[in-house]
Amino acid sequence: MNLIAHVEIPVLDLDRAIGFYSSVFGIAFGRTVQVHDSTMAYFPFEPGRDGASGALAQGPEYAPATTGAVVYFSVDDVGATLDKAVALGSTILFLASAVTERGMVAEISDSEGNRIAIQSR
Repeated sequence: MNLIAHVEIPVLDLDRAIGFYSSVFGIAFGRTVQVHDSTMAYFPFEPGRDGASGALAQGPEYAPATTGAVVYFSVDDVGATLDKAVALGSTILFLASAVTERGMVAEISDSEGNRIAIQSR
């Protein structure tokens, strides 16, 4: 069983965040939805596959931060992903480092000021 079921990333400007995550990770978001007093854009997700569901979340209870929990995104090429993020204004917060014989990890700021991590598959 995977314990983590869902993650929400706080954003100030949902359209800007959708543009950032779409460009950096090469993904498409579906339509946005209203949940209570917030607007959500869900990351692509396939039930029955590894990983948790997630969303970008804009609303009164969501405040981007560089402290607290860090969401890790799985990518094929950490270096290429860092290049895309930096071109969009990200700051590298933790330089790419080896975590296994073949695996790399790095941390960056997203378009909203959150600390996120990128790790190789």
